[in-house]
Amino acid sequence: QVQLVESGGGLVQAGGSLRLSCLVSGRTSSDYNMGWFRQAPGKEREFVTAMSKSGTNTDYAASVKGRFTISRDAAKNTVSLQMNSLKPEDTAVYYCAATIGLRNSIYITESQYAVWGQGTQVTVSA
Repeated sequence: QVQLVESGGGLVQAGGSLRLSCLVSGRTSSDYNMGWFRQAPGKEREFVTAMSKSGTNTDYAASVKGRFTISRDAAKNTVSLQMNSLKPEDTAVYYCAATIGLRNSIYITESQYAVWGQGTQVTVSA
């Protein structure tokens, strides 16, 4: 059974960068369509970014476009989220998610994902 484990969260000042990693165990990461979501205190979980199984298609929430980048490292079986120019409003618990879907499709809603990681905290100070 596939499991997802996030790492790389922490405390960073506004304008700084962090790189989150999601280790996929039990299956090959390229078998899955992948996504990152986040949940800020008192708010619902929201879509951040997603990548198709093929890796050729990606999508980003408007709030992170141009600052965040999703990527896949097949050799390490990980999916990463590079976060630059961080803002205090990026503070949240970040979750990695996986689902088996169409090869070139992107999935942006929670209900489309079958497997979730435990989350990693990202805190951006002003």
